[in-house]
Amino acid sequence: MTIELVRIDDRLIHGQVATTWTRNYEIEQILIINDEAKNDPVQHSVANFAVPAGVKVVIFGVRQFAEVMKKSEIKKRTMLLFTNPIDIKFLVDEGLQISEVNAGGMRFRDGRRRLEKAISVTDDEHSAFLYLMNKGIHINVQMVPKDPRVDYKTLY
Repeated sequence: MTIELVRIDDRLIHGQVATTWTRNYEIEQILIINDEAKNDPVQHSVANFAVPAGVKVVIFGVRQFAEVMKKSEIKKRTMLLFTNPIDIKFLVDEGLQISEVNAGGMRFRDGRRRLEKAISVTDDEHSAFLYLMNKGIHINVQMVPKDPRVDYKTLY
């Protein structure tokens, strides 16, 4: 697989993802993996207009992607884009092989604990991060590539 970046950003595709991250990792395609986005025609429209020319965007539901990854090999330089670590945990259990997750945007709202300026988690999301770390997956927090990476372990 050529997964170059696994990123959590609850805004999905926006300026930072569309330009900075795709450029820094020479991304050829972004796979958004999110059940709500999969069923939202507005997300489909926004996603395709927001990315630079030549970058392909495909939106999958979580279980749908689990089936696709078992049957198809990713051949392009790819960013997997999620809104939360729970979906990543599910896919790791389904066989997704990754070594690192970049958490860049999980907004604060009721029921969440703020850990860093742009990272707030529920107890379930924190548990999912711990599970991933126990599987040997490094979790770093970084809004944009020029920011220093912060190890998730140091925040909770």
